[in-house]
Amino acid sequence: PSSVPSVSPQVGSYRDISRESLSLFRLLEPQIEILVLGTGDRVERLHPAVLKQMRECGIAVEVQDTPNACATFNFLTSEKRVAAAGLIPP
Repeated sequence: PSSVPSVSPQVGSYRDISRESLSLFRLLEPQIEILVLGTGDRVERLHPAVLKQMRECGIAVEVQDTPNACATFNFLTSEKRVAAAGLIPP
């Protein structure tokens, strides 16, 4: 069998955000420019290695509380930016 990245969509809190949980976003075509992550009720710090790995793949990451992440995602797509969002409910 060919090597297929495993994708874990089961993210219950910002603590679950990892290189593996973000792997789906690296597979999207066309490649996204920016990933907007909503971390619930408040902005949470992600591990620097996770953010660095996404930057190395050419994907900028914006971390916000989820209501603001939704607004940012909507704005980016209205501007025809290639964006994706990962949202944890507040």
